[in-house]
Amino acid sequence: MTLSGKIKIGLAEDNLEFCQVLNDYLQAHPDLEVAAVAYDGQQTLEMVRTTKLHLLLLDLIMPKLDGIAVLERIKMMDNRPKIIILSAFGHEEMTRKAVELGADYFIVKPFDLQILVQRIREVCGSQSPAAFTAYTSPARQAGQIEQEVTDLLQKMKIPPHFKGYTYLRKAILLCIKEPTLINEVTKKLYPRIAEEYNSTANRVERSMRFAIETAWSRGEIEYLHELMGPIVDEKKGKPTNVSFIAKISDKIRLNYNLRN
Repeated sequence: MTLSGKIKIGLAEDNLEFCQVLNDYLQAHPDLEVAAVAYDGQQTLEMVRTTKLHLLLLDLIMPKLDGIAVLERIKMMDNRPKIIILSAFGHEEMTRKAVELGADYFIVKPFDLQILVQRIREVCGSQSPAAFTAYTSPARQAGQIEQEVTDLLQKMKIPPHFKGYTYLRKAILLCIKEPTLINEVTKKLYPRIAEEYNSTANRVERSMRFAIETAWSRGEIEYLHELMGPIVDEKKGKPTNVSFIAKISDKIRLNYNLRN
């Protein structure tokens, strides 16, 4: 960071309206500074070459060069900043590729801007002012978190006797404790749950999918929309397993000011 203590951020986002929203929100935080903005992949590379950045917020889908192509080129640069990927898609293969190319974190749209700010501070090694909270013993906090996950799933009307309910609950708790697992769902998260419950990774994935579909057919759409964001739309379909787990685990980590 600079002597001023500010994290210098580059925005790479082709949606002008969303880019302005991000810019305004980030600039409102005294420890953050939007140093430069790019609206396509080529502009992004030029921005990274010519501007000293601590962190790049990179949209995967951009004109001229997509996010993956940008990552491939940035990987060869000496002045590589930390990188957080912004994407409307939670496909594991794309996530894995981005991480292999040097992405430090992957956040699925739509997301809470407050969570984004916390992730920026964590990735850049800066402690959030909100982290100074009253002490709660680890055991008590773990119990509170487990209860909150249980309450959320039940409020979404996922039947507790469904295997998918058990698997989703376990997956969310694991990702709260180990956030990087969300980047390796097929390779690590599903097999880990399958081993614990004497199942298979494929059955775990299918059971989770059925549980989520059940929530969207039985639950209150207004509550689901409030919890999950604009992705809850009958025309857009239901969230993927990855999006669902990431959204809830991020929400709870933010609530408890948990750090990696």
